Amino acid sequence: MRRIAAALSFPLLATVLLAGCGSSKPSAPANANGSVAVSGAFGAAPAVKIPAATANSKLAIKTVIKGTGPALGETDSFVGNYAVYIWRGKTNKLALSTFKGSPQVLAANVGLTGLKKALAGERMGSRVLAVLPPKDAYGSAGNSQIGVKPTDTIVFVVDLIKAFSSTASASGKHVSNGGGALPTVTAIPGSGPTVKIPAKKRAPAKLIVKTLIKGSGPPIVKGQTIVTQYVGVNWRTGKAFDSSWSRKQPFGFTLDANPPQIIPAWDKGLPGVPVGSRVMLIVPPADGYGKTGNAQAGIKPTDTLVFVVDIIGAVSK
Repeated sequence: MRRIAAALSFPLLATVLLAGCGSSKPSAPANANGSVAVSGAFGAAPAVKIPAATANSKLAIKTVIKGTGPALGETDSFVGNYAVYIWRGKTNKLALSTFKGSPQVLAANVGLTGLKKALAGERMGSRVLAVLPPKDAYGSAGNSQIGVKPTDTIVFVVDLIKAFSSTASASGKHVSNGGGALPTVTAIPGSGPTVKIPAKKRAPAKLIVKTLIKGSGPPIVKGQTIVTQYVGVNWRTGKAFDSSWSRKQPFGFTLDANPPQIIPAWDKGLPGVPVGSRVMLIVPPADGYGKTGNAQAGIKPTDTLVFVVDIIGAVSK
């Protein structure tokens, strides 16, 4: 699947003035990291105040808004918004924010140690502030993709909207396993499905959307953040080339985004599918990876693909 990278950041300027000899000048707080402040309502872009001082080496974590929803489990993922600031010397800048776009799906077991600590056990509906010194953020390597140097402190503000278990799956009424000229799909609830390509059957030339489990939730629509579990199989080889189940992390994307975040077949085939459903998408090359294929996944330009997709959630902006 094509992924859109995310980065975070937000700016804060808290200045303390000292009087003396008829002039004043900024004074660094005793604990610069702990003096970062955040205001604003949950779900709205936060106002962040970062002191005009040099950050220290202390990890600072604060629950700015305490939610009342379910607590985030160690292996859960969640839909949320975030803003990220890069704090360098006595200056800072906003590197990335999702608050004016679409929420993203993040894992509780996120790679940054400081952010992982900040999110642990937080309840949905919470807003969390995390000020990460380099050792708790990107370390000595930094992150050149988003412009983070090894000496930069990173400030995160995260709104936790809705949590999803790593084993969440379709929850509706079973209606089909496929079969015949189509692949056969079998699965145990809470585990990844297996897909068997029919022997000596030519792959369909057009996109096919087959409902296997019909959910009872609302139909998904353009612009929503869709949370899925999926497995992708190459018709030619019969082997899986990608799976959210194997990563133990649901996959999220914005439906019919501009620019697209997923292959065309998903944007074409998933609108209107009720939450809780499992659908099989049989994807000809034109609706998959096109004329270039995907060499990293072993997909040739002529390969037809089969995706089995569980719609486990949908969150509007």
